Amino acid sequence: MIKWIVSVALLTAPAFAGGSGGPGASEIASAEVAQGRQIYEQYCAACHGWQGEGGANWKKPDEKGEMPPPPHDDTGHTWRHSDAMLFKMIAEGWRHPFNKTERLTMPAFGESLTDQEIGAVIEYLKTLWTDEQREYQQTESQ
Repeated sequence: MIKWIVSVALLTAPAFAGGSGGPGASEIASAEVAQGRQIYEQYCAACHGWQGEGGANWKKPDEKGEMPPPPHDDTGHTWRHSDAMLFKMIAEGWRHPFNKTERLTMPAFGESLTDQEIGAVIEYLKTLWTDEQREYQQTESQ
């Protein structure tokens, strides 16, 4: 009987903890995703698409020999990268290794965005993926 009472208490405690007047974890996560979407729209959507659909013909080099911006939705490969790698790409910029030019085809945003803002963008990107892709990416990030 005591085990049952303890089990019920442990299962219901989180529901009562949220009633303290402060924001719950899901509210904080929703605010972070909303902030990430706003930052994405301001800094990323012009190249990567408003719905994360990427540039046209993103799998083939353009006339300069550079790879177009990939999609960040479930049709792309962003979900295959860990949080740390995504953070580094956003903060430091990125040059696709197969580009024929030396320039960063994705500019660095580390001077424009705070670490928290970059994290919010990453959290927003995760909303564009399937459950399976999020699980894979979470494993990559451990």
